[in-house]
Amino acid sequence: IASMFDGRNSIDTQSSNREYTTHHTYRQQNCGVNDFQIALLVLMASVVKADGRVVKEELSVVKRFLVQNYGEESAREAWQILNQLLKQNINVAEVSVQCAQNLNYSVRLQLLNMLFSIAAGDGVVNEDEVAVIKTIAHYMRVLEEDLSSIAAMFTKQSNPDWAYQVLELSPNCTDEDIKKAYRRMAMKYHPDKVNSLGEEVKQNATEKFRKVKEAYDYLKQQRGI
Repeated sequence: IASMFDGRNSIDTQSSNREYTTHHTYRQQNCGVNDFQIALLVLMASVVKADGRVVKEELSVVKRFLVQNYGEESAREAWQILNQLLKQNINVAEVSVQCAQNLNYSVRLQLLNMLFSIAAGDGVVNEDEVAVIKTIAHYMRVLEEDLSSIAAMFTKQSNPDWAYQVLELSPNCTDEDIKKAYRRMAMKYHPDKVNSLGEEVKQNATEKFRKVKEAYDYLKQQRGI
């Protein structure tokens, strides 16, 4: 996959699943953008296929996402890889474990956020997509409260407690708890945490940071803080 992405060589499309998940070893040096893109493509394919079908609307969302985040040229290469991945059985556990070993925790949280963005692209995050993302989070050793916080950012229409969950709180918390939680979450999700991944990914992280503030502002208004 790495060779295809860099345009140096080709990989047989009939290669085994194991070749797709282990051919590329993620580099430890701050996880360069290519490392993050490859991990994202493999896991993105898993989410797109989660409900057993690949629909045109979802692919349009993915394609737009790639162009917006990586530009026309890189998006074309990424799209070719993604199309091949969609035809393969992907070992989600193996890829996720590699991510856990080679991506720092803030980057793993950002990866999950981007996967939820893809899942929500057609307006609905269904149960199958959530199940796949939960599996990915488990093998990436992401804490349950962090996963719930990110998930709540995309389910507020059907989740009355979404703002509390984003801030990792329960509805019976105090006003002071809310203030402390916002400060803690603002530091955890600050866009500077993913500086090594480039400006495009940082912009996506900024959107996640905005959702934390949105949850905080919502609770302030609801409670009259």
